[in-house]
Order: sequence, then structure tokens, then C-alpha cells
Amino acid sequence: MDMKLDPSRDDLPLLANTSHILVKHYVLDLDVDFESQVIEGTIVLFFEPGNRFEKEGGSTEETCQSEANEACKFRMPEPCHIPVTDTRTFSSKVGCHDFVICGKGEKDTSGKDGNHDNREQASGISSSEYCCDTGNAGSEDFLLVLDCCDLSVVKVEEVDVAAVPGIEKFTRPPKLRNQIVRELVALPADRWREQLDCYARCSQAPGCGELLFDTDTWSLQIRKTGAQTATDFPHAIRIRYRTKPQGRSVTWTSDQSGRPCVYTMGSPINNRALFPCQEPPVAMSTWQATVRAAASFVVLMSGENSAKPTQLREGCSSWHYYVTMPMPASTFTIAVGSWTEMKPETCSSNDLATERSFSPSEADFRYAGICGHMEYPCRFQNASATTQEIIPHRVFAPLCLQGACQETLLPLVPACLAAAHSVLGTHPFSRLDVLIVPANFPSLGMASPHIIFLSQSTLPGRSHLCGTRLCHEIAHAWFGLALGARDWTEEWLSEGFATHLEDVFWARAQQLAPHEAQEQQELRAGLRWRRLQDEVQNSPKEMQVLR
Repeated sequence: MDMKLDPSRDDLPLLANTSHILVKHYVLDLDVDFESQVIEGTIVLFFEPGNRFEKEGGSTEETCQSEANEACKFRMPEPCHIPVTDTRTFSSKVGCHDFVICGKGEKDTSGKDGNHDNREQASGISSSEYCCDTGNAGSEDFLLVLDCCDLSVVKVEEVDVAAVPGIEKFTRPPKLRNQIVRELVALPADRWREQLDCYARCSQAPGCGELLFDTDTWSLQIRKTGAQTATDFPHAIRIRYRTKPQGRSVTWTSDQSGRPCVYTMGSPINNRALFPCQEPPVAMSTWQATVRAAASFVVLMSGENSAKPTQLREGCSSWHYYVTMPMPASTFTIAVGSWTEMKPETCSSNDLATERSFSPSEADFRYAGICGHMEYPCRFQNASATTQEIIPHRVFAPLCLQGACQETLLPLVPACLAAAHSVLGTHPFSRLDVLIVPANFPSLGMASPHIIFLSQSTLPGRSHLCGTRLCHEIAHAWFGLALGARDWTEEWLSEGFATHLEDVFWARAQQLAPHEAQEQQELRAGLRWRRLQDEVQNSPKEMQVLR
């Protein structure tokens, strides 16, 4: 489906058919090449058929009709050794043939939700007028649609998970591949280590048949001849691909020391130009990634583990990260550069960042009992996590910013983390990296699972700007990551909570008296109100109304 979008007016198209099939886990195996400004490798996707399909027996009962009944023309992939400079795109006439185009508010009833106590998000409502969901309309074969843009896809194949030694324990003979994957994704949360290991071993299994695929501007479409339903479609597939230097999910630049680096923004088109994925918020998944780069680089990523490099050969290192909390693919973040871990020079008892211990009676815990989300190793149900005021954390930046980080940022991190815990209780994530990103970073900060990007603009001067911004991004661990809007156009909700909480956290981090905290918050609220009034007066009418 080719379409020209105006970023200032149009919504991002969400074409993945998440109501019929859901990605449960991604395994990425990637190489970062700074000379060609390309990230290339493979991604293995493990699927589970969606609830709507199971209830309706594969029929598609959307309210709108496909524009034509003619089937898309698919091609076999080029051999892996042949360089692919670009992916062929459909014309809008051909690209729409297999699609059912849904209007705003079309519901996705997959019923899977990885957010903490966020049952409403399971509806998966998208306000994008380009929302597209396909079952087997217009074709006898099931069509898998993934959100994809600015990628060169080389090959798509089914993975023979039945060939993995020891995998037979997941199913009775005969060892049916789809049954093995169903058993694997359904493992209980207390077996997460075993599950991750099995995912990794399955991802390295040989292929057992190439799949037909094609791309258009915003999606990758895959089918297997003879697989007429989501249940019949392979539940584990491998995609070999490479990014493009101009890809809009990946920023190639230089850091403040002039050294090359690359990072992902997850905006404005999310991660679809980093890897093919399902982008509607209802598509909750876990992931693990192995990334190789020159030994002089440090790889930071959204991951529960503080990865250390493994030397593969002279001049090349490998980094491995994983996540066990299901989240939207857009929250995946990676940053590769010559980052230096910042260490405090001295510890002063007079420092703002003295790791103050808030008493249990002072902490206002908001969790209660058993969580209502899908099963995963949840920290809200972990007794030791509930009392962990300050989670393990690291600070990274280019070496030239070492002095500014040690003076301003390093003392603030533990104080802000402890303040957040005193207000909201359990930290949703087990650790945190903070990275000062290159000067071309377009905002003051961005929060992702286990990692926060901060602009260098927060470092100069006194600690107020850095502290409030750090508190804002820490608040997003609860509002925006552990809990999120069911629709990407409603992100103002999480921003509203984070903006309110940054004042609350920062007042506690400074250990202000109640009247001082109130005065500070009223001053900041007044400034925000004036800024909002100015923006409304200078904005088009259509931008002044929440839709």
C-alpha cells in the first residue's frame, strides 16, 4: 500500500494484521557497519495466532471491503549473497489488492496486554486512518503483514524449530513445528531463562523453505503457499535484511568528541526502519538481541542485563541483551558509539544525591496484590524488588563530557530514583542506563525500557534542568512503558502524568519542605499555563482540539 504522508497532518499507517496473528518474541542478530552506515543481519519472529482468528475461524468481518479481489504478485527472495540496493515497491493499485482498509476506531480484539493493570489497551484501537488488518481476504493463502519501511529485505524463510536438539520435550511426537512454538511461548514465567535459551537455539535452526514476500512503502507482506489460516502459517520465520543509511528510525552521526555513533529514536516512524515488526500498541512482545560492532564501540540497548562485550575476533566484539516484560516493539532502543562510563570522583555527604533511605511509612506504595496483566517475571510481584529504592544504574557519555556529567548528572541519578520509589513504589525495571546523546538529538530526553537518553543541553548550569528532566524520564517507566495508551495518538496521557510527577519527584529529591515544594510546583504550573496559552494562540485551529 503506497501512500504519500504529510507528517504534520497524517497518522503513521499501522498495517500489521495483529488481530489474526501476534509476534510474541523477536530474536535479532545484527552487525553494525559504520563505513556503509548499515545495520544488517537476521530477525526471527515467533508467532501466536490472535484471538479474533480463533473465534471466527479465519473469517474477516471488518466493516469495510477490500478495494479489489485480484491477488498481490509475490516474488521469491534473492539469494543471500546477492547485494540488494533497494526493495521493489508496489504501485498503490497493486499494493492494496489483498488489504482490508479499516477506518478510525476499528477494534483489535486480540486480548493480549503486557501493560501493568492496563486491561483497556487490549482492544488495540488505532486512530490511524491507514490502519490495515488482513486475514485471508482476496486470496486463498493467509497474508502476514508487518510494519516495515526503509529496509532492504533479502530473504524470508520458515525456521525448522523441530531440528533443534532437545526440543522434543515441548511436544509429543510427531514434532510439529507450530506446536513446538505454541508450547514455547506458553512457558510459565518462572521458566523465563529456559524460554530465552530455547528461543536463541531455535533462532539458529536451519531454514525449511523460503517464503513468498514483497514490500511496499510501509509494509512487508509474507505468505506461504497452501497456508490458508493464521494457524497454518509458520509460527517461526527468519527475515534477512539490512537497514538503509537514510532510514528514518536510525540516526547515524558523530558524538561531541567527533567519533561516529548511531542511535534509534523510535520516532517519528517508530522502529519499522530498524526491523520488520508489529507496531500497534496491542502487539506486546519480548525480545533478545545480539549486536556485533568494532571493539572500540560500546553497545547500549533496552535490556534487563548489563551486557559486557564478548570478543569474537581481533577488532570485533559482540553484545547480548534481553527483555522478559512484553512491550510494544516501538520501545526497543539501541545506541552504539564510543561511550565512556562515568564514575563519580568523590562521594560527599553534603551532596544532593546522598542516597537517602525513605522509611516504609513514608513511601506511598500504589501496587496491590496480584497483577492483572499477562504472565511474565513481574517486579510488582517480587518482594525484594518492592523495597529496592535505587535500582542499579550506569551513566554513559562521550569522554569530553566527563566533567559535566560528574558535576551535574551523576549525583542526581540515585536521588531521583529514590524519590520516584518513595512516591510510586516498585520500579518497573530492574536497572537503568543513562546516555548523553549527540548534539543533534531533537529533544531534551527520551525514556525506553532500561535506558534513558538525555540531551547535553540538560548539563550546563545548575542541577535544576537536569534534575527535572531526569525525573520526567524516570516517571515514564511507570507511565508510558509499564502502562501505556492503547492508541499512539493518545501519548499525551503518559506525557501528562510524567510532567506532573517530575515536579513531585524533584521536590522529594531536593528534600524540600512542603511549603517550598508547593511554591516551586505552583511557579512551574504557572509557566506551563502561559506557554500553553501562547501555543494555542499561535496554532492552527485543528491543532487546538483533542480528537
